[in-house]
Amino acid sequence: MKKQGLNPYLPSWEYIPDGEPYVFNERVYVYGSHDRFNGYAYCLNDYVCWSAPADDMSDWRYEGIIYKRTDVEGNDDCDSCLYAPDVTVGQDGRYYLFYVDSKRSIVSVAVCETPAGKYKFYGYVHYLDGTILGEREGDQPQFDPGVLTEGDRTYLYTGFCLSGDKTRNGAMVTVLGPDMLTIIEKPVFVAPSEPYSKGSGFEGHEFFEAPSIRKRGDTYYFIYSSIVMHELCYATSKYPTKGFEYKGVIVSNNDLHIASYKPAEKPMFYGGNNHGSIVEIKGKWYIFYHRHTNGTNFSRQGCMEQLNFLEDGTIPQVEMTSCGSNDGPLKGKGEYPAYLACNLFCKDEAIYTDGTGAWMDGQFPKITQDGRDGDEEIGYIANMKASATAGFKYFDCKGIEKIKIKVRGYCSGDYEVKTSWNGKALGTISVGYSNVWKEYSSNITIPDGIQALYFTYTGRGSASLASFTLE
Repeated sequence: MKKQGLNPYLPSWEYIPDGEPYVFNERVYVYGSHDRFNGYAYCLNDYVCWSAPADDMSDWRYEGIIYKRTDVEGNDDCDSCLYAPDVTVGQDGRYYLFYVDSKRSIVSVAVCETPAGKYKFYGYVHYLDGTILGEREGDQPQFDPGVLTEGDRTYLYTGFCLSGDKTRNGAMVTVLGPDMLTIIEKPVFVAPSEPYSKGSGFEGHEFFEAPSIRKRGDTYYFIYSSIVMHELCYATSKYPTKGFEYKGVIVSNNDLHIASYKPAEKPMFYGGNNHGSIVEIKGKWYIFYHRHTNGTNFSRQGCMEQLNFLEDGTIPQVEMTSCGSNDGPLKGKGEYPAYLACNLFCKDEAIYTDGTGAWMDGQFPKITQDGRDGDEEIGYIANMKASATAGFKYFDCKGIEKIKIKVRGYCSGDYEVKTSWNGKALGTISVGYSNVWKEYSSNITIPDGIQALYFTYTGRGSASLASFTLE
């Protein structure tokens, strides 16, 4: 029997941001950078790969390490990290991994015979005269490669542009020949940075980083992270190297702009940088993105949502949910881990997870885990002080009359159970001081139908929430 699809879609102890999803031979493969739990910087670990059957994305399989940090030239001490990569299939049927490491603004390429085998260094993207892209006078620094191969041409999209930086013009595309390394068309700009966006249609959503490219029918979809960081935007064109027009936001990792269940500009999670792309799987389209955990920018987890295309090819912004690939609400019965929360907030709003200010003061709740990086410890929500709320969407509720929760911590108070973030409590569950996980319950009736569930802590101290059970 298939399990349910969930968000995050990988185990709670795995931290794979910057996800680039592809379907190869009836399996979905996700390539990304690799954060470390409780890490102190981005992308501290080796590249790994996960895959799942295209017809069952609840069944993810760890494919192992596909490229080590020490495979970077001159990086025996691992001083340089492996930033967000992308993969494409060449004319020869081999798989090419494009990446930029944190010490050099050039694009490196590795190659493998299979989607998730051991990749070997292949070379650097370069001009006809051998000069490496990024090192010729006038070149702009290379970052976050996104690639698309059509015939004997590979389109390489790169760029990183902070707001106000006039030395960076925007996202660029470079055309490579059949060897996957040699430039046959020099870089041109396809989406503007903030200083050069006036009159472009990109105003307010200018290119920041995370370029990714997909094709649907005869239309190219350029997906990227905007200068506000938390949103993945897109622009479209009939051509891969010109004519891109801004179209909108696909997803925000704090749900800004979504007005279906709360005010449009109210953050419902602690956001930050974002990176991902779209993919068609068995006739349905999904957006892969990442969220921030552990109260920092450096422990990011991959999430996914199903999306819809309108007749004109545009994509309405999707909500963050707990459902992932489930193709509908989760079952309204059984136990669910708290790390599935798609909404997490308290009375003091914060758009970003930045590790400073109120974050350093321990003001906000956070998704975390016990143990060290790599330990297969189930995640939970820590530091739930008075007003801290965890939201889960959505469940197909039928006959729910009792709810149990597992809690630990120096706390004394109640959890209110609601079906909307600011709704009336349908009941409360009292909790007390405990150094170990203890189960508490209350007879609470949830109305039948598709419902969101919100758990708000009211009381003293700081509680941790491990799970809840619907009966």
